[in-house]
This record gives sequence, structure tokens and C-alpha cells, in this order.
Amino acid sequence: MDVVVIGGGAAGLNGALVLGRARREVLVVDAGEPRNAPAAHMQGFLSRDGMPPADLLAEGRRELAGYGVEVATGRVSSVTRDDDGFVVTFGERTVRARRLLVTTGLTDELPDVPGVRERWGRDVIHCPYCHGWEVRDQPIGVLASGPGSVHQASLFRQWTSDLVFFENSINLTDDERKLFAARGIQVVPGEVERLVVSGDVLTGVRLRSGEVVARSTVAVGPRMVANSALLTSLGLEPTPHPMGEFVESDPSGLSSVPGVWLAGNVTDLAASVIMAAAGGAKAGMAINFDLLQEDNASVSA
Repeated sequence: MDVVVIGGGAAGLNGALVLGRARREVLVVDAGEPRNAPAAHMQGFLSRDGMPPADLLAEGRRELAGYGVEVATGRVSSVTRDDDGFVVTFGERTVRARRLLVTTGLTDELPDVPGVRERWGRDVIHCPYCHGWEVRDQPIGVLASGPGSVHQASLFRQWTSDLVFFENSINLTDDERKLFAARGIQVVPGEVERLVVSGDVLTGVRLRSGEVVARSTVAVGPRMVANSALLTSLGLEPTPHPMGEFVESDPSGLSSVPGVWLAGNVTDLAASVIMAAAGGAKAGMAINFDLLQEDNASVSA
């Protein structure tokens, strides 16, 4: 096997597409747990704006089949190096690959507030570029949950004039309060107890004081943690980041371990679907070039 791609989201499928078109022998192993599974639609992807994420993946798999790329459903349990490259085990199957492309994504660690996880991807959102247009001019609340919450509130103000910032456990600075006042962002002090849902619709945010602030959408800032457990056996450790942690790679996606490339949210916490797909394509080209150099060296020896 030339390349095993671990992860079958936009990054992994696009990387596999490039490699399949380069006539490489490629296997994609996918556990079937995409980060954006709770979302009904994805936005900001040229020609695919508003498309359900699952439809994009299904179309990607169909395209890969035309190039002889195999997509297997399963969870990779181990990855090790050997003299010929890498050994990948999933289920009852073990395969060897000359190169790896790891696109395992990240996990969103959500605030521990009742209702947030249940509404995640519906009326609890995080990215204004992904969801802002769909909730424009609606009453939006930003639930302070981390160092990026102030910036998040400033961004969402572009999509609505009815914006409330729930301080929760964060203490705003005087400058931040002045900024919010100037931009018309209302600050609500006190700790949030839970989200209020009526008839499967978010209607408000309840404070521990008992006060309920009516909102139809709530934005939160999850801690984003790269799904990197498999990479530790290869010597790759996650790097801390103010918003979570990721695994470093160079502009082509090459990690610090020769033969291992990364793409998508495992190495870029801010990557949207289209950015992850582009990262996969770039990594696929780099992997093919690396294999070509090895092929050339073997026939020239």
C-alpha cells in the first residue's frame, strides 16, 4: 500500500482523491464520526454552500471509487513504524503503508452547562462564518466560556444588533466593557444555570439568580482538542494552544515524523470544511512527490 489515510472527512477524502488520481494505491480508514455531524448544513464551500455534510462525504466516497481508492469503515487501534514504513491495524485487519495521512480531526469540549450539548449544532453554535448568516438579525447570546469569547462576541455583532454577552465566570476588563458598550453589546452578569428549551426550540438562558434572558441562538467557544492519541505512538505530541491543542505540521502538512502528514483540524484548529479539504489536497500532492523521490532513488541505485 502506498498511503493509508486515517480519517474520512473532507481533509482525508480530498487527500485520497489527489493520491488516487496520481495512481497511488490508497486506503482510507474512517470511524464515521465527523466533527460536523450534528450540523444540518455546511456553509462557505464554493458550489456546496448549504449542502448537508453527510452528502459531501457520500459524494466524495463515490468519486474515490472511480479512482480505485478503497474506503473502509473502522477505527484504527494502532499505528507503528517498521522498516518498510508503517503498520496500521483496524478491526481484524492489518495493512502496511509507505506513508500516512492523518486527518482525525478534533473534539469540541463544550461548556458544562445543561442544554449546550443537547442543542449543539442546532441553535447552539460557535462559528459566525459557518452559521452567522442563518441566524442574522436574531436575538443571539454569547456564553463566555474561554479566552476567545470576547472576540467571538465582536464577530457575531456583525450579524445582529440584538446581542447579549453572558459573563458567566469571566471578568471583563474595563476596555472590553467600553468596547461592548460602544458596539451596543449588552453585558449580563452572573453565572448561567442552563439553557431554556420549549417544544424543541431554544427560547432563553436561565441564570442562577432565576432570571431568564430570551434568546433564540447561543454561541459558545468550545475547547478544541486534536484527536491525536494514535500519533503519540509515533512520537508526535500535541502542542498547547489558547483555544485547545493541536499537532504541528509544516505548510505541506508534513509532521516532525518522516512519512507522516497531517491535514484538517488535527493540525489546524481553525480549518473550516473547505480549508480542511484544501489541506488534504496539499498534503496529497506533497506525499506523492515524496513517494516519487523514493521511487526515483530506487531505480537509480
